[in-house]
Amino acid sequence: MAQAIGETPHNTFTCQLCGLSSPYTYYGQKPPNTRAIVLLEECFVTRDPFSPDRDKFLVLGSTCSLCNTCVCVGSDCSLFYTKRFCMQCVNKHLDQFPSQIQTELAKKNPSPRPAVS
Repeated sequence: MAQAIGETPHNTFTCQLCGLSSPYTYYGQKPPNTRAIVLLEECFVTRDPFSPDRDKFLVLGSTCSLCNTCVCVGSDCSLFYTKRFCMQCVNKHLDQFPSQIQTELAKKNPSPRPAVS
């Protein structure tokens, strides 16, 4: 379901975990005005506001492949490993991810240490 929204964004992407909200110009895997680029997932895309090149774009987010929650690409909200997963589903199914992913996530979110009295 690829659809170009035109030059003026009419739709808004909102991450259901952190609340990031931004207009998007395209949803799909083949952003307009790009020739050889095919994204690995259906994503919400907007033109890069920091670049004068109209072919540059930013990926805002996608939907979790398990629960369909709309999430941004921020590392606190989602993880891409062959598919997009929200961090809630990642944490719920952590044992099903490769050990390298588990190790990286453990480094990022160390377990709370007990208070020393």
